[in-house]
Amino acid sequence: MGDRYTDQLVLVLGGTGKTGRRVVEQLRVRGVPTRVGSRAHDPAFDWADQTTWDGVLRDVKSVYVSFYPDLAAPGAVEAVQTFANKAVAHGVRHLVLLSGRGEQEAQLCEQVIQAAGVDWTVVRASWFNQNFSEGMMRETVLSGEVALPVGDMGEPFVDADDIAAVAVAALTEAGHAGQLYEVTGPRLLTFAKAMQEISRFSGRTVRFMTISAEQYASLLREYGVPQEEIAQLIYLFTEVLDGRNAHLTDGVQRALGRPPRDFADFARVAAAAGAWNR
Repeated sequence: MGDRYTDQLVLVLGGTGKTGRRVVEQLRVRGVPTRVGSRAHDPAFDWADQTTWDGVLRDVKSVYVSFYPDLAAPGAVEAVQTFANKAVAHGVRHLVLLSGRGEQEAQLCEQVIQAAGVDWTVVRASWFNQNFSEGMMRETVLSGEVALPVGDMGEPFVDADDIAAVAVAALTEAGHAGQLYEVTGPRLLTFAKAMQEISRFSGRTVRFMTISAEQYASLLREYGVPQEEIAQLIYLFTEVLDGRNAHLTDGVQRALGRPPRDFADFARVAAAAGAWNR
């Protein structure tokens, strides 16, 4: 597929997050002018403060839309609708949305992007491999016991580098407009099996235990997690991770012409890089 808009400014919302940071890195490797949309950058961007939106959209032609905290959060559909309207008014030509697999609310946001009147691409993903190596979950892995309110259903854990690569292809190459890429890894794993693979490559024993949603909420409160985030996490584990995503899709292959990265490859590389070292 040929290059498209590679000399025009791309805005990456959530540009310091798990996928956004990788989108920024890959765009810059390609030499694409890139603006990071986050509260820490200048101009700043904050989903909760609409007065910051016009500044980051100035001169932008394409946007990677990653919503915080989650597309299932109250008010997300309205926020995405308002942002899409502003983006189009500023002359944005292409919106690439990171969406949630198996989330009905996320699909309402997809419809907003699809109806915005410009080119669109949707990248629909579920649980990231890197949730185990970055952020709060990393500390849980380091403790040696991961306790979550999920059973023994398989999940198609997907690599954040693959998600970013699909998004970057959509932002820079022809042929991705109007495409919905549902992305997964190449196989289903239970959380217990995922911990076994992390144990194998990290050299530390990590066990998995199923607990109730109430027990998990109590643990999160002990960690000091805000109640709003607790509600989102409980929704994720009890609704989205209920087995509804226990099937594989070909989104990575269709978008990139190659198979997705396997969880074992992720665990091996992450362990070698010290992801689970104290």
